[in-house]
Amino acid sequence: MRWTNLGVALMATCFSVAVGDDTPPPVEKFLIEGRLADGAAAMQQLVEANPTDHQAWFSLGVVQFFQAVEGLGQDQFRYGLLAGRARALPFMRLPIPENPAPEEISYDKAKALLQKFITGLTQAEQTLSSVKADDVRLPLKLGQVRLDLNSDGKPVDEETMWYISQMLQNPRQTAVATSVVDFPVTFDAGDAVWLQGYCHVFSALGEIALAHDWSDQFERTAHLFYPKVDSPYKFLEAEGTGAFMSFGAQNIFDIVAWLHTINYEVAEPERMQKALMHMETVIRLSRQSWTLIESETDDENEWVPNVSQKSAMTGFTVGREVVAGWREFLDELELILQGKKLVPFWRGIKGGVAPFERLPHNSKLGINVRKIFLEPTRFDLALWLQGTALMPYLEEGDISTPEKWQKMMVNFQGNFFNFALWFN
Repeated sequence: MRWTNLGVALMATCFSVAVGDDTPPPVEKFLIEGRLADGAAAMQQLVEANPTDHQAWFSLGVVQFFQAVEGLGQDQFRYGLLAGRARALPFMRLPIPENPAPEEISYDKAKALLQKFITGLTQAEQTLSSVKADDVRLPLKLGQVRLDLNSDGKPVDEETMWYISQMLQNPRQTAVATSVVDFPVTFDAGDAVWLQGYCHVFSALGEIALAHDWSDQFERTAHLFYPKVDSPYKFLEAEGTGAFMSFGAQNIFDIVAWLHTINYEVAEPERMQKALMHMETVIRLSRQSWTLIESETDDENEWVPNVSQKSAMTGFTVGREVVAGWREFLDELELILQGKKLVPFWRGIKGGVAPFERLPHNSKLGINVRKIFLEPTRFDLALWLQGTALMPYLEEGDISTPEKWQKMMVNFQGNFFNFALWFN
């Protein structure tokens, strides 16, 4: 598999559970039939009857996670996310079917669906934190798991995780029925912690979005994604879609406007602090997950394998240098989030630096990332890239240099981004 965008990261998250013995766990039939609410209710009964049933806790957390993802998909369907157009854009590639009668979406409704997603993730994460047994196992045929993305109560093959994964990898393919593959994966205690971490990853992204006011951008450009938008600029939605992957020639101006309006005031600064907490928790959970993974002695369709195991995903292996590199990356990232190390700054260098050039960097001034979360200011993309908007966060101190990162990247043989999406 090629993990090429955050949408695929979302797919990776959907594939985080476990397979143990040959007996399907009670939750599997609910997931395969796409009856997530019934599955959640059944697993809730199991944990209430036996609070030490860690497989039941794991199962409930997995169902709740899938419910959060399914709910996001259903909300996007409700408002008519332009499926053909969205698949051509990064971060929007969950294959939501076209809605012939979509509701009008507003800025407040868009924020509400994000908050709903975060709330669902929080519930799943709290449930997964109750999985305490190091030997817990959860066998699932993940490729057969179904999400009712269009809320019709009839999950079909085009709503299986296997089909969704194929569309995420090749979003421009036509919606031809794909043979559904079981894709069995053996997930265990380390994967329960792994899924907790991904709940925090997506929660952090959601909190960052909700911390800012992007109403102006939404009203001017949301017609790129939705057919009916509550906006003063109603004439925009009258144009409809175009011939080129649903885009028309005039949409180039909308894309320019979208970039131009990445200029957000901070509306809820406390959410930035929550995002920082989520990111710091991801680091802690990643370390915990790897401690559990490295202690495993079995080798059965592993999701994230240790150096002695094989992954269920063909083509992915984990060597000692990769694990060591990942732990080194976590250490460096933690120091940055704690404000003990600064991120390189690209201005104030004699002679200047060409845009996007890796070296050199300012040897005296660096960016205090922790302050960005604790003392957030207006996010103006152009001024952040130019550097002047970062003035409140510039300090002298220990800088996490590009040379340091280049040295760490050697461990991943050019595939750091793929491993980062996989490992979280």
